[in-house]
Amino acid sequence: VVSGLGKGVTASSMGVLLKSLGLRITSIKVDPYLNVDAGTMSPYEHGEVFVLDDGGEVDLDLGNYERFIGITLTKDHNITTGKIFQAVIEKEREGAFLGKTVQVVPHLTDAIQDWIERVAHIPVDGSGQTPDVCIIELGGTVGDIESGPFLEALRQFQFRHKAHDVCSVHVSLVPVLGVVGEQKTKPTQHSVQVLRSVGISPNFLACRSKEPLEESTKEKLALFCHVPPTHVMNLSDVSNIWHVPLVMRDQGVHKAICEQLQITPPHALDIERWEERALRWDSLQDTVTIAVIGKYTGLTDSYLSVMKSLQHAAIAANRKLKITWVEASDLEEPMKETSLQKYQTAWKAVEDCDGILVPGGFGGRGTEGKAACCKYARETKKPFFGICLGMQVACIEFARNVLGMEGANSTEIDPATPHPVVVFMPEGSTTHMGGTMRLGSRRTFLQEAQCLSALLYQKMEYIDERHRHRYEVNPEMIHLFEEKGFKFVGKDETGRRMEIIELKGHPFYVACQFHPEYKSRPGKPSALFLGLILAASKQLHHYMSGYESEA
Repeated sequence: VVSGLGKGVTASSMGVLLKSLGLRITSIKVDPYLNVDAGTMSPYEHGEVFVLDDGGEVDLDLGNYERFIGITLTKDHNITTGKIFQAVIEKEREGAFLGKTVQVVPHLTDAIQDWIERVAHIPVDGSGQTPDVCIIELGGTVGDIESGPFLEALRQFQFRHKAHDVCSVHVSLVPVLGVVGEQKTKPTQHSVQVLRSVGISPNFLACRSKEPLEESTKEKLALFCHVPPTHVMNLSDVSNIWHVPLVMRDQGVHKAICEQLQITPPHALDIERWEERALRWDSLQDTVTIAVIGKYTGLTDSYLSVMKSLQHAAIAANRKLKITWVEASDLEEPMKETSLQKYQTAWKAVEDCDGILVPGGFGGRGTEGKAACCKYARETKKPFFGICLGMQVACIEFARNVLGMEGANSTEIDPATPHPVVVFMPEGSTTHMGGTMRLGSRRTFLQEAQCLSALLYQKMEYIDERHRHRYEVNPEMIHLFEEKGFKFVGKDETGRRMEIIELKGHPFYVACQFHPEYKSRPGKPSALFLGLILAASKQLHHYMSGYESEA
């Protein structure tokens, strides 16, 4: 009906329920846009770009699937119109359709179905076994021109398999209008009509609403939308998204889906740990405040994985998380002239928080504000964690203010800088932007067994984390930093690419070139995020009894 209803969370929550029955689950996200992948889109357009182990730059919903269901997906699990067109056109150029007129139906729709069929069988849970159920999420809204070929492909797909092997769920909105407060079913009725007109009859309705649906509303929906009343799921607003699978469980959704698909699950529903986490999150009392210094703070989805990683770490540290979003450019000197109030508010947020996080980003806007923030954290001994650009900015700030390199900068921001602390990586492409970065899972070798990162990761030799960057810290300058206690404790296999920094004599000043947020999971927080939360809530020493800060 409308976008942004939470299709991703609905799909992920179904995955949680089915996995809790002992079934192996996989997920595919279909995005009907023409981009080949999400890598070149602004975070304001589509939220953050999620990076997979194989270097795929994909829609943030795949992050939801990985976190909720505990699986590791590939770039092929994100289908876009761009990818499908590219594959069909390549086949046409090779002569695979020789003599034929290549058309949307059947060539494009067949390509979509073949892709789904192939990817659905890829093992994703580490067991090496084929999944039992594949959850496919089709992005966009019913009736979009661009999602037409996908709807047609899914209509045909129903006949490739037995009727009980395919089940469709329509996520809809039940709004309440005006003073009367009546729940309106018309939008859902209309969108179901549109779906049925293209040959897809939903087996389930997932109805989003502010308040729980009244019984009469459910009966009306069932009657007009051609589904049994037990197949009308009500997903009203909850205090945190970990409650969504529990709301579904209470409505018997797992049983209804298993009946529809005619599957006998290996065991009864086992979701106690998930429930405990959802309830504990609501009952946490002691607050920890983290200031996130970003340049896309207008849309918090731009930093979705960072936000989730902070939540995973906070619940592990028994702290109620409060995130203060600070626009990096508000911390810069020119803002004093433009709007003194904005400048003062931003700096007050930085001063009042318990810990500072500078996430990744691209381009020069806001970097001076981030650098000022690094300087503040370094001098006041406030816990600080930088990611990707956050690490590069920390290096630039240290070079300027401690090593005395006036005008030190990244060649991304100032190509003519006299002290290029951050430089373009030799393997990058200067002509093509899409998929040309250093992407995906790479190994970082820890240089010191007793460094903070090694103790937090509880690893002695190496860690594997996901990357997404075009620029790196200049390897020619490393010795100058290390002489002043700015230690590069993690490097790549060549020893020339810097991965993790730690500032000696500071309680927690850590930054990394990789993106640890992409591998954080509920119940298994990312080590460096946990370090930040523990340091910010004054629990780090207790946690790390073996680690003594070198004063």
